[in-house]
Amino acid sequence: MKFIDEVKIFVKAGDGGKGCVSFRREKFVPRGGPDGGDGGKGGDVIVRTLISHRTLLDLQYRQHHVAKHGGHGKGSNKTGRNSKDVEISVPVGTLILDADTGELLADLTTNGQSFVVARGGIGGRGNARFATSTRQAPRYAQDGIKGEERRIRLELKLLADVGIIGLPNVGKSTFISKVSAARPKIADYPFTTLVPNLGVVKYGNFETFVIADIPGLIEGAHEGMGMGIRFLRHIERTTVLLHILDTSRESFENAWHDYETINRELAFFSPKLIEKPQVVAINKIDLPLTRERMKKAVDIFENNGVKVWCFSAATGEGVQAVIYEIAKKLSVK
Repeated sequence: MKFIDEVKIFVKAGDGGKGCVSFRREKFVPRGGPDGGDGGKGGDVIVRTLISHRTLLDLQYRQHHVAKHGGHGKGSNKTGRNSKDVEISVPVGTLILDADTGELLADLTTNGQSFVVARGGIGGRGNARFATSTRQAPRYAQDGIKGEERRIRLELKLLADVGIIGLPNVGKSTFISKVSAARPKIADYPFTTLVPNLGVVKYGNFETFVIADIPGLIEGAHEGMGMGIRFLRHIERTTVLLHILDTSRESFENAWHDYETINRELAFFSPKLIEKPQVVAINKIDLPLTRERMKKAVDIFENNGVKVWCFSAATGEGVQAVIYEIAKKLSVK
């Protein structure tokens, strides 16, 4: 399934129905008077979250959503029908913004939560409403009020407790596949992960947390290098970041350089991301080259006041220790 996390759509609520101009005409009622009914209300356009939705793909191909107008009033004081609302289903975690002004209209973070993005117009009043003792035969009625219309932008931000960050091919996808039921694509070339992945991690007796894996970052990502920083929005809601490092690469300079590079890209995207607590961990300790470089890397981090955990996502060594450190930071929050 193609992953779409941002779309622009046009929404138009229904217009209110017209009021009716009518007069009661019956055989034995010579002075029947006005009996024109009111128009019905136009349909609203509502955005509602649905837990079964994982992407905004449906809306990529269906970008116009228009509700029907209300029914017109009729004689004998008959009110026009109210039109049905149009509902747009989106994943949990969707933001609704005005496409023209950028104003945030709603942040839908729970299943079944809804927001009216365009309100239907109220029906016009029929001539029966305007009858008075001095104006007993009004020959006019109101038109219905126009329904709202606007262009909106929908942005999906995944809801997760923990976000995994790091350079490409440091083992983020392998880690999430090891600790959860998520099955992302895993290969030995850069940018294997093209879309965010979610997994549920179980620890302790009954405790769980949700973890999100996003495509790897490289230096200059904020300028569009590599996969860019487009997917960083998916870790904005997280509480803790798991920062995975790999010291076995041929192009490896030093782990501290990699650590600072990624944090610099986070800061360029949002200062709030850099303030999130991080669990820093070196992966692939099952490889001899990593073992060889690990001690020096750990010393550098400790000298800078950063604790480092070491693990192997491939063999599972040290993985539980990383999970419990994440859990500990989540419980503090």
